[in-house]
Amino acid sequence: MNETIETLKTRRSIRKFRSDAIPREILQQIVEAGTFAPTGRGGQSPIIIAVTDKSMRNEISRQNAIIGGWQQDFDPFYGAPVILLVAVKNCATAVYDGSCVMSNLMNAAWSLGIGSCWIHRAKEEIESPFGRQLLASLNIEGDYVGVGHVALGYIDGEIPQAKSRKENWTYWI
Repeated sequence: MNETIETLKTRRSIRKFRSDAIPREILQQIVEAGTFAPTGRGGQSPIIIAVTDKSMRNEISRQNAIIGGWQQDFDPFYGAPVILLVAVKNCATAVYDGSCVMSNLMNAAWSLGIGSCWIHRAKEEIESPFGRQLLASLNIEGDYVGVGHVALGYIDGEIPQAKSRKENWTYWI
């Protein structure tokens, strides 16, 4: 089977990560793959914020847990040592553009032996004072929409099995 199709068919959401650091060269490959995602009218409106600093990663996790309504000790990123935050300049195709970036990031990670999971609440996070300050601290100006976070890390445990595919997924004309 084609290597790309194999990656697409075998990638799973991972919800338990080891704390081991991901080498910078691997992270750079994953992030670069995200920058090649299709975007509406070729506008390249998304940005990727790669969070490897442990204290910032933990603060983002804390903010995400607050938004999600969880207890303070819950980690919505399942222990992943890296968070990739995808935000998009507010435009008509923002959510679509950001979703394509998210998909590229997760599939690239899987192809390099790194587990991932799409974590929501980036919209609320970016709209919050914390999120606005985060963008400002990186000199990112403008109206951005948070699309998602990719939790990244080495898998701790077994790879989940794929669910069987539903009936009536595809219709041919």
